Amino acid sequence: MKISAGDRALVTGAASGLGLALTKALAARGVRVLATDVHDTANGDLAVLDGVTYRRVDVTQDVDWAAARDHVVEEWGGIDLVFNNAGVAAGGRIELTEMDQWEWIVDINLLGVVRGCRTFTPLLKDQGRGHLVNTSSAAGLVHPPRMSEYNSVKAAVVGLSETLFHELKPFGVDVSVVCPTFFRTNLTQSLRGKDESAQQAAAKLIDGSKRSADDIAATVLEQVEKGRHIILTDREGRVAYAAKRWLRPLYYQQMAKAALRMGRKD
Repeated sequence: MKISAGDRALVTGAASGLGLALTKALAARGVRVLATDVHDTANGDLAVLDGVTYRRVDVTQDVDWAAARDHVVEEWGGIDLVFNNAGVAAGGRIELTEMDQWEWIVDINLLGVVRGCRTFTPLLKDQGRGHLVNTSSAAGLVHPPRMSEYNSVKAAVVGLSETLFHELKPFGVDVSVVCPTFFRTNLTQSLRGKDESAQQAAAKLIDGSKRSADDIAATVLEQVEKGRHIILTDREGRVAYAAKRWLRPLYYQQMAKAALRMGRKD
């Protein structure tokens, strides 16, 4: 679908990172945006954007989702784009990952996306058009060691998105899943876990990336307009996914080497 001035979009996790970058990129195109996050009020970056309305939405709360749907119906009469983007980060060896950490990341990164899709699908189907854009990760397609909870929820978002891609196509509703590798963002602030070396490694990769959230957002909107289902935003992700699909022995070899390297550092 062509993203045009006057279109209506909702973005979760909009206060920072990719969510903020998407909100800015959409606003620059003249799209009306309902920017949502868990904070009570919009931060300075969001507050000054033309055409952007802020609303507090905790993606783990059904009542917040229902209120957001009611808002877009009452104010705009519908919705064109729903970006289920809010997420947190965690990682570490399975024996150091406690169950409350699993429940935390599942409720936000997976069930938050599920709630967004469930909330807006009836409206999109009634309209006969619209686009769900779910943020996963390259970790949803390739699964390196010491990231079991993060890999699992991101893989589930890929599975959910593919299911809905087929399920909603007869109703004129499109679905994309965004799968970036590491890019500069404040995701490290949400990192949880007892495996300190895994946390440090992830932070180093995020903070040291040459790509910004703005770079990823520009690619996402470009690929959404092309109707791309799986959106691989960078060369590293494309290479890793291709290796897993077509060069499986080499892929396993590289993952085994990564696990050994990590083990030696502990």
